[in-house]
Amino acid sequence: MDKQKLKTVRRTRRRMGLRKRIRGTPEKPRLAVYRSLRHIYAQVIDDMAGRTIVAASSQEEGIAGQGKRNSAAAVGAKLAERAKAAGITQVCFDRAGFKFHGRIKSLAEGARKGGLKF
Repeated sequence: MDKQKLKTVRRTRRRMGLRKRIRGTPEKPRLAVYRSLRHIYAQVIDDMAGRTIVAASSQEEGIAGQGKRNSAAAVGAKLAERAKAAGITQVCFDRAGFKFHGRIKSLAEGARKGGLKF
């Protein structure tokens, strides 16, 4: 197994372990994060209803082109703003098997500054 495939398999295993414990409810939905090589995506999900409440990504107008770390913080702030407009103040953070480091950490800090609690 090549190195890239092994990294993907390990991340998937960590992700499944986390998802057993993290469950989004209508009162406290799940903030799911996905990080690709170029962009970062975040969405607030109600797992009971099986729907996405709000979402934000680094491809949106006004966020794109700020650099990776800065755009992650901007995505977190934009997501927090949209969540507060939808009446959500608390979320549980689902890092999806990624380390809480770098762009993931920057997104979380941006969401906290925007007013989300987790």
